[in-house]
Amino acid sequence: MKIVVMSTPTEALSGRDLRKAKRKIGWIFGAATAALLMVGQLAASPGPTQAASTSPGKREQEAINTKPLKPPTQGSIPVAFLISQGAQIIDFAGPWEVFQDVSLPGRADAAFRLYTVSQSAAPIEASGGMKIIPDYTLANAPAPKVIVIPAQSKPSAAVLDWIRKASKDADVTMSVCTGAFVLAQTGLLSGKDATTFHGAFKRFAVEFPDVHLKRGARFVDDGNLATAGGLSSGIDLALHVVERYYGRAAAEETAYTMEYQGQGWMNPNSNQLYAKARVSPGDTRSVQFAEWRSTRKPRLSPSTKARPIISAPLTTRQPSRRLLKNLRRPIASKGRRSADGIPERPLAAAGADVFLKFRVAKKANHGAIEGVVKSLLIVIGSS
Repeated sequence: MKIVVMSTPTEALSGRDLRKAKRKIGWIFGAATAALLMVGQLAASPGPTQAASTSPGKREQEAINTKPLKPPTQGSIPVAFLISQGAQIIDFAGPWEVFQDVSLPGRADAAFRLYTVSQSAAPIEASGGMKIIPDYTLANAPAPKVIVIPAQSKPSAAVLDWIRKASKDADVTMSVCTGAFVLAQTGLLSGKDATTFHGAFKRFAVEFPDVHLKRGARFVDDGNLATAGGLSSGIDLALHVVERYYGRAAAEETAYTMEYQGQGWMNPNSNQLYAKARVSPGDTRSVQFAEWRSTRKPRLSPSTKARPIISAPLTTRQPSRRLLKNLRRPIASKGRRSADGIPERPLAAAGADVFLKFRVAKKANHGAIEGVVKSLLIVIGSS
């Protein structure tokens, strides 16, 4: 590119020529900024060889995370469902259905032996008013290999102590929904990854800051401890436990028997829809704000347009340096403001902001602006 710097006075530009110059300058700024962004993205992204080698590594890591569990050579795997007042039905009924539907070729007995455990033998009232008589109490419950903790009322010290002791010999202690609060109160999740019902993310993070909360996880498997998201997530975690014991084929057959078409049990990070809080339908103020943001045009307010961008008129000695310093400001990310209070716009609106600044500066010193425009035209013509 050949650059010519004009040092002599120039003839006045017509309005039409000035408009053409503005359009060309907008294209220059837009193209230059786009090129810089593309260079930055190419520099940050891995090369083809690196990307090809990284993808299989992730798949291998996911396979490693599914640590196989050794089923007993004889008999069924005992599964204890710890329940109390207010237990959420789907949290324990979903996994219960999964474990009861496991059918293994050539085996007559059930793969899992299921029973409920509560602090006492008194009937408990689950969600929706369902009455359940527990099979066992904390004192006489058989030693479980799998413990399921659904959402329920606040646990007593005796319940927390039973979970701690029973988990030592269990293969998996799993919580469903806000049952993660019960499991976290035992201290077993301290320093580990966990998830819970999406509506309880904030409260969980405040109450258990030592637990690494994973938003957007369908379930989190940390070896002998596992936590599922809300409600139906427990079905996927239960299928995942079946896979750890008896393999992928057994889990797929169980899902087929249940006519369950969810795929979350094969992808623990499939709850990304719940990773961020959404606008509540009843929150009219948030809805109005979201609608306003979606229809807002990228333009300057009347008060901002009237604000001068320079403190003194431009001189013929240094028009380009001071003008270009002001023109750099609009090419930035959306939502930010420059030092003079003018909103900075994204690339698509950069040219428009540049010309708004031209119009404001033009009033201060029309001759200096014409000199800069003509210099840029010469650069364009000789490139």
